[in-house]
Amino acid sequence: MNQLSPGKMPEKPRLPGEPARILVAPLDWGLGHATRCIPLIRELLAQGVEVWLAGEGAQEQLLKEEFPGLPLLQLPGYSVRYAISSRGLIWKMIRQGPKIFRAISTEHKWLKEVVGRYNMDAVISDNRYGLYHTAIPCIFITHQLLVKSTAGKWVEKMLQRRNYKYINRFKECWVPDAAGNDNLAGELSHPVNLPKIPVKYIGHLSRFETKPITEKKEHLLIILSGPEPQRSLLEEIIIREISHYNGTATIIRGLPAGNTLIPSTGMIKFYNHLAVEEMNREMQEAEFVISRSGYSTVMDAMALQKKCIFVPTPGQTEQEYLGQYLIKRGIAYCASQKEFSLTVALNAARQFNYAFPAFTGQKLLPKTVAEFLSQFSGAALG
Repeated sequence: MNQLSPGKMPEKPRLPGEPARILVAPLDWGLGHATRCIPLIRELLAQGVEVWLAGEGAQEQLLKEEFPGLPLLQLPGYSVRYAISSRGLIWKMIRQGPKIFRAISTEHKWLKEVVGRYNMDAVISDNRYGLYHTAIPCIFITHQLLVKSTAGKWVEKMLQRRNYKYINRFKECWVPDAAGNDNLAGELSHPVNLPKIPVKYIGHLSRFETKPITEKKEHLLIILSGPEPQRSLLEEIIIREISHYNGTATIIRGLPAGNTLIPSTGMIKFYNHLAVEEMNREMQEAEFVISRSGYSTVMDAMALQKKCIFVPTPGQTEQEYLGQYLIKRGIAYCASQKEFSLTVALNAARQFNYAFPAFTGQKLLPKTVAEFLSQFSGAALG
């Protein structure tokens, strides 16, 4: 993959008949934003687009692995850290507010330079609020139109107004969920009030596909992810609990750029990270998947119709809401990190009445992308 920095490469003029050049940039809060961009990037490539990527750190490593031939621009992330306790998370986020707003302002200035230097035709931003531009169409991807808060409805309304203030600067908002009853995010993606710009439900996005792979009884797939220190705190709990488990397990630590690797045994295997094909196989082989209730993981699990035990990040209201919503819908079982017991969670999950909704991404995404690309009459597509 070509790693580029604005200002270090000469301008790249566009020639008549060249494919549309579109920049795709996911947020750096965990790996979920990057993983759900994988099927979108694949679809853009399939429809003849010249795709450029942007990111750094773990997101950069993941995108390099999946798309080694695509150019990648260095774009710093928001570098958000979570608190050790759920109670401290609110104040931790408030203290990081100025840093986040500076990052949004910085990436907006960054985009102005990139668009001018590399002649981008459009931008697709997964939750990066600063990647809007007045001269070219910019798409904002999010499943979280309603921001949940433990402080009450009035705070949720205030957060939604601020959220929409940024979203309305884009041309369209794409929501990776179903528009109807088969939705996975509830009122997060289906609030009463929508942004002023067009909102399109593009179906569930997953990098995985069902293959003829046999499920292994008593085999677990445990996926660790998300910002620190909560990723490491859950890892410590899992290592303690898995030592008493009589079956087999694969533990993915969610560290694409990690150098250290916990030694594996014949029964328990540890990996810092797995590529899409290997992760696809591991998820299909598992009797149960244990992970955070991050929305991208939820979509991946539903694509393969897997029974899950979700452990929401303490204090992260989005994951806590999703966990409870999925329980009510019969889509997944949810357990608390504070009181997590592998034995108790597995016993409860085996008695849980799982009921999976239809997976809607395969048809809606190609249609949405085709409609979006139809506006680029001066560029060749396909």
